[in-house]
Amino acid sequence: MEFQDIIYEVENHTATITINRPEVYNAFRYRTVVELIEALYDAGYDKDIGSIVLTGAGEKAFCTGGDQKNHDGQYQGGNRGTVGMPVEQLHAAIRDMPKPVIAKVRGYAIGGGNVLATLCDLTLAADTAIFGQVGPKMGSVDPGYGTALLARCVGEKKAREIWYLCRRYSAQEACDMGLVNKVVPAAELDAEVRRWCDEINEKSPTAIALAKTSFNADSENIKGIGGLAFQALRLYYGTEESKEGVTALNEKRKPDFRKHVK
Repeated sequence: MEFQDIIYEVENHTATITINRPEVYNAFRYRTVVELIEALYDAGYDKDIGSIVLTGAGEKAFCTGGDQKNHDGQYQGGNRGTVGMPVEQLHAAIRDMPKPVIAKVRGYAIGGGNVLATLCDLTLAADTAIFGQVGPKMGSVDPGYGTALLARCVGEKKAREIWYLCRRYSAQEACDMGLVNKVVPAAELDAEVRRWCDEINEKSPTAIALAKTSFNADSENIKGIGGLAFQALRLYYGTEESKEGVTALNEKRKPDFRKHVK
């Protein structure tokens, strides 16, 4: 597959997958998600690769979730995925790859980008990184790994706070709550991620794969819950209540969701 929205590079047994849409803070559209899935499978089953890094182009953002300019009831552009793009397949790909996937976070990891950081096996962040959710502010939610797995990472009370209040958290706050493994100065992030990957790449690939599979088995029920909930999400996206978030954004006003609740 010829990549347009991502950059795929391999060096010293590590594949780096970069979302290359900095003009929209690395928000993803249908093509982006399909390319990410393809790249993850390429890296995940390449026996010469021991680790995978997921990151975003530029300094401003890791990823800010789905591109709202491409969202009107359903995400537009393709025929895969329950909500118009194969987000649940992307989540499964990160989980299913027999290699550790490391999120390298600069700038904003917001919305669906925060979910990707949660899903990755490890998350390393620059001290300038910002984490948080926007779903309920925009008439959306991640009813699978983004909620249930987040609760396993940061605790249920904190996860509910993140989703109900939609606040933003510094890299250090994210680290303190368990969402991030380590925070380093922005200028040192590439070198730090390189060190972590080099250490992983020295280890037995089969042992690492077995460890990842074992970790995943404990929370594999979330995939089934998410599958059911994404069907409900598809129906929700067709309501005026959900559409109010994007409409308000485009009209540069505060959303009024309650006027659509019947």
